[in-house]
Order: sequence, then C-alpha cells, then structure tokens
Amino acid sequence: MPAARKTTATEPSVTTLHPAAHAVRTRRLALGGAIAATLALTLAGCGDKVTEPFKDAPRSGKDNGAPMDLIRMADGFSNLGSKCDGPNRVYVVYHGDNNYGSLAVVPNDPRCTK
Repeated sequence: MPAARKTTATEPSVTTLHPAAHAVRTRRLALGGAIAATLALTLAGCGDKVTEPFKDAPRSGKDNGAPMDLIRMADGFSNLGSKCDGPNRVYVVYHGDNNYGSLAVVPNDPRCTK
C-alpha cells in the first residue's frame, strides 16, 4: 500500500490589503468615528428641552401657588400669563416651546392689594 502523500504548500488564511487600500479603509473608519462622535455630542446638547422641561430656580420657603390668569393669543402670537406677587402684578410672555420669553412687572397694581 502506498504511503499517504503530504503536501507542503500552505494557502494564506487571511488576505492582505494593498497598502493604499489599507490607508483608504483607515481614513474611512476615522472619518466615520469622527462623524459618529460629532453626531452624539450634537444630539446630547439638543435634547435639553425634552429631558429637563422644568428648569426652575431653587425654591425658597415662600410658595405663591395661586393660579395664573392666562391670556391665549391667536396662532403665531405669544401667549401670556399674569399673577400677583405681593402688591405687584407679574406678566410672563412665552412663545411655544422656544427657550425665550419676557417678563414685565407692574408695581403696586390695584388688583393685587387685598
């Protein structure tokens, strides 16, 4: 019986990339990582309004829980609310979910004295 033949030739298990193709692949991975990091940071900064809808200032022991008088304006105009704070009337104007508004105070408003 003839002896089994052994082959000495081995085939490469991993193909190697050409140096130029390797550089292109590396650049693409670096660019993709930079884009992903930028996107993650941008989205983290944009979600502030959703994750923290009531960014109130620290509260003191005084609580004015009286209801606010609301004035709803037509679409496209800012709505406002007013309430008494001691002898003063405070008006707060806001515009939808935007992060801006305004505040006005009428000192010694006759509607606030009781």
